[in-house]
Amino acid sequence: MKTVDSYDFKDKKALVRVDFNVPLNEQFQITDATRIDAALPTLRKILGDGGSVILMSHLGRPKEGPEEKYSLKHLTGYISQVLRTPVQFADDCTGDQAREMAANLHAGEVLLLENLRFHKEETKGDEKFAGKLARLGDVYVNDAFGSAHRAHASTAIIAGFFPDKKMFGYLMADEVANINRVLVSAKHPFTAVLGGAKVSGKIEIINHLMDKVDNLIIGGGMMFTFIKAMGGQIGKSLVEEELLDVAKSALYRSKELGVNLMIPVDAVAASGFSNEAEHRIVQADQIPDSWMGMDIGPETRKNFAEIIQHSSTILWNGPMGVFEMPNFEEGTRFIAESIAAVTQKGSFSLIGGGDSVAAINKYHLAGKVSYVSTGGGAMLECMEGKVLPGVAAIGI
Repeated sequence: MKTVDSYDFKDKKALVRVDFNVPLNEQFQITDATRIDAALPTLRKILGDGGSVILMSHLGRPKEGPEEKYSLKHLTGYISQVLRTPVQFADDCTGDQAREMAANLHAGEVLLLENLRFHKEETKGDEKFAGKLARLGDVYVNDAFGSAHRAHASTAIIAGFFPDKKMFGYLMADEVANINRVLVSAKHPFTAVLGGAKVSGKIEIINHLMDKVDNLIIGGGMMFTFIKAMGGQIGKSLVEEELLDVAKSALYRSKELGVNLMIPVDAVAASGFSNEAEHRIVQADQIPDSWMGMDIGPETRKNFAEIIQHSSTILWNGPMGVFEMPNFEEGTRFIAESIAAVTQKGSFSLIGGGDSVAAINKYHLAGKVSYVSTGGGAMLECMEGKVLPGVAAIGI
């Protein structure tokens, strides 16, 4: 794939699509700069070559034009600090000011454009809007994996204006390479650990991975749809009645393909959806009528860990329980630690999806797994077998 590594940016204005959709508090201060930090190697490469950088990003989901809380101007201080150079700011992304500031940008300088989504043309993938953005730079770099699954003006359409001068940034290249390492060239045994609330959000992933994995571990709220499909009693646990046949089909297909599909045998059940609720360990298919499953149980944790310990490749997406509540976090923490432990012994582990990433960070294990994806929705669509517009636009 063509990356910034293969290009000399000297005296070039690089139009860089980044994912600076970071959380801000009520004082407009950044509370988690992970996404900005992830783009720094690409930006430093361009500046180090003697080029200049024009940054494009979205922030939040503004509904009707500019909104103060979604302005990217709040990010200039932090970006200036980490790049050790003043960051200029254009209060629009395609207006006269943006054009003038871009035209006057010198080598080593950085310009941040205002929120792309203040214009509806961005999310509509408008070609004229993309053309206005394209005229600001000499070369296009896409380093926004978190937005690569959207066919927006700045993530896909704009690449057409740079037929010979478009490329991936380091972050995009790493994301694509690590996902391909799992989907295309996984070392076996390959285990996928899937959790989260609903089967509906994961069924396409299950279907796409079924003929690729050796083991498919199911946890989280979605496990109860499978357990009920098998005839179990799940009390008031989360269930998608309309997907019981889909779960049965997945169970049947796993047997047909020889995939070890693992469903929890015990669970931590509670009398209500609260950390203070009465709770106890029960068989996963024998949850009392008025109770609900909140986490996988100790026997299940042991079974899952045994599989993980003997895996060469592990993909993890989705928590094992309501890990935000201390009384129901043990399953998620145990799985996170098991994956980290086998990674330290040489296995490859890919962590993706907002809650899984949050769990890895909560237990301070990011440095002990192989790769933590920054793109929740984008990674999920890759796992479903979909081609991402932002990736296809650059080409591999």
